[in-house]
Amino acid sequence: MTQTNTIAINVSEKFQNAEQMWFWFLYSKSVRNNFGHMRVSPTRRPCELVDIETMITKLYLSGKLTDEQLAVMKKFGDRRRAPHQYIWAENRAAAQWNSAMKTIYESAHKLGWVE
Repeated sequence: MTQTNTIAINVSEKFQNAEQMWFWFLYSKSVRNNFGHMRVSPTRRPCELVDIETMITKLYLSGKLTDEQLAVMKKFGDRRRAPHQYIWAENRAAAQWNSAMKTIYESAHKLGWVE
């Protein structure tokens, strides 16, 4: 009788883009705040909530993200959708969102968090 030992490799899955990372961050943060330290998903991510929070803070403090961009990110992040550029009332917010997501993507991509 032969016994085979297997080693479980815990591979993390990168985010597809900055939007997915942002929505995951807000959702996971709300779950953590409401339910303690529960695991949100079986998918392991390449970073922790505090890593994303630190990155966003650094981008803000360095002037790469503005107050208006953060407000738009929070408002539409809570709605779990991006603002739509073809909806007149959301046109300016869509421009701010796109600019912020580009900035976040560049930073997160360098860190290996997004594809």
